[in-house]
Amino acid sequence: MAECAPYLRENRSTRAVMGEVCAALLPALAGAVWFFGLRALWLTLVSAAACVLSEWLFQLLARRPVTAADGSALVTGLLLAMSLPASAPYWAAAAAGVFAIVVVKQLFGGIGSNFANPALMGRLFVMTVWPAEILQSPLPRTLPADALSSATVLAAARAGEESGYTLRQMLIGEIPGALGETGKLLLLAGFGYLCLRGIVNFGAAAVYIGSTAALCAVFGPEGLFTGDFLQNLLGGGLILGGCFMLTDYPFASRRGRLLCALAAGTATAWFRCFSAYPEGVCFGILTANCLAGLIGLLERRHVYGKGRTFKFFRRNPS
Repeated sequence: MAECAPYLRENRSTRAVMGEVCAALLPALAGAVWFFGLRALWLTLVSAAACVLSEWLFQLLARRPVTAADGSALVTGLLLAMSLPASAPYWAAAAAGVFAIVVVKQLFGGIGSNFANPALMGRLFVMTVWPAEILQSPLPRTLPADALSSATVLAAARAGEESGYTLRQMLIGEIPGALGETGKLLLLAGFGYLCLRGIVNFGAAAVYIGSTAALCAVFGPEGLFTGDFLQNLLGGGLILGGCFMLTDYPFASRRGRLLCALAAGTATAWFRCFSAYPEGVCFGILTANCLAGLIGLLERRHVYGKGRTFKFFRRNPS
């Protein structure tokens, strides 16, 4: 029986890898607690507990090997919390965690077999069912309540308004939005650690982030080349998505990872520029996840001695 991804040809276990990912997310979580208070921490704990308990209970009831201690469900819970605003209800975070683990991950076979990123699917689920609770944007507690608009940077730009937030505020995270849309420097610090440890792919993250920001700058709201590159780079969840959510293991080859990142960047830019939703990271990465099969055909290497064919359906040689 073929093994499931991730295909890690080294001595590190899945639990060790997931532990390092959790450690890399801790600086950003600390920044979210600083700006949004202890509620950000409680929301993260609820999300993580819902994911871990859902995986443990489902595997127990399904009589499968219990792997809840490998850390993958914990990472899903942390990333899910990072994609939610601090004002999200605890029950919404718990419902998103259950959906992400049971429906998206376990029903498709567990770690490595899920077709899409579970954390993003969990966010999409609660955003679709309870949009009023999820699409709110609380102000950081370090700002006066009436200092600036509570609209996100990208939402203000979509409405043709000035957000009023400086580049420094966007870098350190002093802007409204989800927990992971703040603290870009802290996210990059954690991502740099994962790159040094060889856990994530720098090229794929750079292609995704760069292509999204560049395309948004070209197809601006007032015509070609009227977009703000830095605003699209730092004003939303682009860095969180590129550094921590796109960096799964769907492809073993470098070309496959880069094609997947380019597809996600193009889709994210399309949603940001032409849809009613100003963010687009969730939809862009999930679109690339759904296109993974087609991308796998495009990046398939030519076998010596065989003709260069491109067929979606191949007949069984037997």
